[in-house]
Amino acid sequence: MLEAADQVLVNDLTGAPSLKQRRALAKIITLLESTRLDHRHRADDVLNSLLPKTGKSFRLGISGVPGVGKSTLIESLGLYLIEKGHRVAVLAIDPSSSISGGSILGDKTRMERLSVLEHAFIRPSPSSCTLGGVAEKTREAMLVAEAAGFDVIIVETVGVGQSEIAVAGMTDMFLLMQLPNAGDDLQAIKKGVMEIADLIVINKVDIDPDAAMRAQLFITSSLRLLGFQGNPDHASHDKEFWHPQVMNLSALEGKGVPELWDKVSRFESLQKANGKFDSRRKEQSGAWMWDRIDAGLKNAFRSNVAVQELLPSLSAQVNQGTMAASVAARRLLEAMGHEFF
Repeated sequence: MLEAADQVLVNDLTGAPSLKQRRALAKIITLLESTRLDHRHRADDVLNSLLPKTGKSFRLGISGVPGVGKSTLIESLGLYLIEKGHRVAVLAIDPSSSISGGSILGDKTRMERLSVLEHAFIRPSPSSCTLGGVAEKTREAMLVAEAAGFDVIIVETVGVGQSEIAVAGMTDMFLLMQLPNAGDDLQAIKKGVMEIADLIVINKVDIDPDAAMRAQLFITSSLRLLGFQGNPDHASHDKEFWHPQVMNLSALEGKGVPELWDKVSRFESLQKANGKFDSRRKEQSGAWMWDRIDAGLKNAFRSNVAVQELLPSLSAQVNQGTMAASVAARRLLEAMGHEFF
């Protein structure tokens, strides 16, 4: 049962596009991100009430190393899509300090032209040291943006490196950005984020077109190699299935953006025609549930009274070298009433 104030937010969110709707969208995402227990219960009720209005957008995840031009590409793409009649929501994840926990949420500053448009919404969120390049509540935020009527949801990851793959598990298409001079031939065949990308974009072609062309050839060859050894769909030549592609563009100059969206649209059409679009979303929903279970168990462990009583002494013994870390971990888990290993 929704509280009266939350019902007002839901009504504003699902109403006509307006400043009131944008304010409701921001407030609901803030409620989702809150760590207060009462806020979490309210957020659960709000999210469940919005579920019937979700699922009608295309979710695009964009990753790449820092400085590759993710924000520049998103702004160019967002401006192009709004001209075509779309409504674009950008969920930008910024890195948080492992020392102070703070973040500088500067993506609206980077996307100053897109951020002022009526049919665009940009929400920077701190990663809060969550692994995988996304924030803890990114999935929930996507659903809220969909309920508000945004038909293209773009998730921009932190941009940390080759292991940043969490965004691929929550979006319909995973786009990986590369630089023209990102490394040698060997770099192009390293596994990890490369082999799960649906589309690889080499940005900043305006700086060095020859290097961009070489990079495109190297990566295209590596995708063929990874395809034969990995996903069987990638190794086949069936035109009814999408095969990862590589393209060059200049996000700063806007060159190649229409061609990029053509490929995204082609991907969406193929995935919906062969049934992989719906199956991918169902798999992601199941993975999302287990992800929240893992997070809940961790929180329950840290807040357990018996664990809190034992933790200082066991931590001290581990630090002093008088107890193995694995033994301390086992005793803490046993104190909670479970034996895991």
